[in-house]
Amino acid sequence: MSYVDRKYRRSPKSTPLLPSKRVADGDGEFHEVASFDVDGASFSGAVFNLSTTIVGAGIMALPETLKQLGMFPGLIFIVLAAMLTEKSIEIILRFSKASKATSYSGLACDAFGSAGRTLLQFCIVINNVGTLVVYMIIIGDVLSGSTSDGVHHSGVMEEWFGQYWWTRRSFVLLLTALFVFAPLISFKRVDSLRYTSALSVALAVVFVVITAGIAIIKLINGSIGIPRLMPKLVDQASFWRLFTVVPVLVTAYICHHNVHPIENELKDSAQMKSIVRTSITLCTSVYLATSFFGFLLFGDQTMDDILSNFDGSLGIPYGLLLNDVVRVSYVVHLMLVFPIVFFSLRLNVDGLVFHHAIPIVYDNRRFFSVTATLISFIFVGANCVPSIWDAFQFTGATATVSVGYIFPAAIALRDTHGIATKNDRLVSWVMILLAVSSSSVAICSDIYSSFISSRGVDT
Repeated sequence: MSYVDRKYRRSPKSTPLLPSKRVADGDGEFHEVASFDVDGASFSGAVFNLSTTIVGAGIMALPETLKQLGMFPGLIFIVLAAMLTEKSIEIILRFSKASKATSYSGLACDAFGSAGRTLLQFCIVINNVGTLVVYMIIIGDVLSGSTSDGVHHSGVMEEWFGQYWWTRRSFVLLLTALFVFAPLISFKRVDSLRYTSALSVALAVVFVVITAGIAIIKLINGSIGIPRLMPKLVDQASFWRLFTVVPVLVTAYICHHNVHPIENELKDSAQMKSIVRTSITLCTSVYLATSFFGFLLFGDQTMDDILSNFDGSLGIPYGLLLNDVVRVSYVVHLMLVFPIVFFSLRLNVDGLVFHHAIPIVYDNRRFFSVTATLISFIFVGANCVPSIWDAFQFTGATATVSVGYIFPAAIALRDTHGIATKNDRLVSWVMILLAVSSSSVAICSDIYSSFISSRGVDT
């Protein structure tokens, strides 16, 4: 732990004769405390938890990148994004070791003082709240349906049971929050979620297998052709549209806010570098397969969210059944991703609000109060402000890239311990360039879309 963190933190009393474990405090820092439970997290459990952090809703947007860039450039850029993410996390781990920081916010504090720590925590909170609200919106859309431009798209429960009060969006999400999210977000250790994380990754693989199977069947029977290999440039607008994939690629691998919580629960923290590499390799394989077979299956009809392509007929036997399997498995996948993202959200909110408090796991009242407040806020956001998706495209484009690229790069360039290499500085400037460009593209795209929409309303 850095000096600045030690100066302001208080740890509960512990008995020296008892074994110890590390637990998180209100600022995301970890302390050795007495405990009879000394089992650390396993390698496989850490891999599943980190992989689940990475693979969220973004997987459904990746086939669209191939539609814009073409098959070959799209796949290459997915791999490059993975390499850049691994480098950024490697910087975080190496500089954390040099500064003896046991949290991402502690590392930011070591480099930029308390202002840097607060800014990073704020970015993580904005990113995670936005992500979780979007997850809940997607769950509501898939299960209970949605209405867009006066057209109602039926949800799975509506199709199965019809329109009743208990299939409405608000009631379905309330049941989900009470009976799925509430138990899962009540765990005080991230390693307790290793089994649900493993299931979440498995469900992502199920989606890949189904998509690949359908694509291969349709390729064999000749109902689909070879997809476009290179981008389609017909005018200036199509050229600028290529840059809209940058925010998707930049944010596809964001998991930096959960690296330290996972590392601090390991039996052997020296395994973390291998865990990161394994997780990114696993997720990249899933991303490549999803993008390849999704674009192969739907071609230029691939939508921004490929899940929307599974609303209609697939043109194969049992197509409607496969549509439901894909949609339901994806919803369950998001439900299991939710508590992993929520874990770091709670830590950072607690760090912002209760900066000088004892570790949150030792204060049950504070733990459950923060948890209840956050889940209530997310529930209200998903139910009352569905258009919040557009708002968080704006905030996420800035907060997410700050967490994933700008802060690691800035920490390496700051180099308070003199360990940065020439390669570190070069990669850091590349990350900053990508982050700034992707944020600019996303913000300009949102402003332009809002302008076009307002003109359409006026006319």
